This record gives sequence, C-alpha cells and structure tokens, in this order.
Amino acid sequence: MSPPPTSTSDPCPAPKTSSGPRHRHQEFLSFLRHIDANVPPDLDVHLVVDNYGTHKHAKVKRWLATRPRYHIHFTPTYSSWINQVEIWFNIITQKAIRRGSFSSVTQLKEKILRFTDQYNPGAQPFMWTATADSILQKIQRLCTAISGTQH
Repeated sequence: MSPPPTSTSDPCPAPKTSSGPRHRHQEFLSFLRHIDANVPPDLDVHLVVDNYGTHKHAKVKRWLATRPRYHIHFTPTYSSWINQVEIWFNIITQKAIRRGSFSSVTQLKEKILRFTDQYNPGAQPFMWTATADSILQKIQRLCTAISGTQH
C-alpha cells in the first residue's frame, strides 16, 4: 500500500533524506551534499554540530574548505546545550500545543510555526545561570553521597 499523498502546502515537508542507521563521515558528507543541492547558492549555511569525530573527519574538512558559505559551529564538549533545546520544546508544548487537538501532522506543524512567528520577535537568549562553583559543589555532594568520601 502506498503512503497517502502529501499536501503541497505543508509548511514543514518531511526531509527527502535519512541519516541512516550509521553516523559516519560518509553519511555526513551525503547530508552536506543534499543541503548544497537544495539551499540557494547565494545563502550562507550555518550548521551547529557536536564534537563527534564524524564532523571533523579529514574528508569533511576538505569538503567544507572548498565551500566558504558553510559555517560550522561546534557545541562545547560536555556542554548541556541539549538542555536549552529541551527548554524550547517545553515552551512550545506549554504555550502552543498542550491540550490541542490536531487532525493532522500538517495542522500541528502550522500551529507550531504560528507560535514561533509570534514568540520570536520578543525572544531572549536562554541564559546559563550555573556558576562553576555551584557545579563543583554539586559534584562534591554527589561524590560524598555515593562513596562516603570526598574527592
């Protein structure tokens, strides 16, 4: 059975590619080539990636070196950037889609896009509020709790 036809007015069409079950440099290069073929050449492309070796492979570096419109932004090693993403998803859930009833994925996407269009003009960056001292104190408490000794 073939899948139902998709609407041409879908504001967020499903991507035509898949990263596949593996996350090697070959798949990342395939992803980059897909972006290169589908993003107008006059636009810069900013990618936020983690420090996984795939993103730093020599072949990836060579590919990027010949394409100055690509800007790679690496997340800090061991950072909690994913927590910031989770905060954003929580805001969307609480303020846009909780208790909503959606008859299709397209309707849900449209609701999220309307919310972000209204939210973004007044948006402020999420701020990291923990200090190094407070983090170290938490680690100390954890070490004491799990081993009975201080480290």
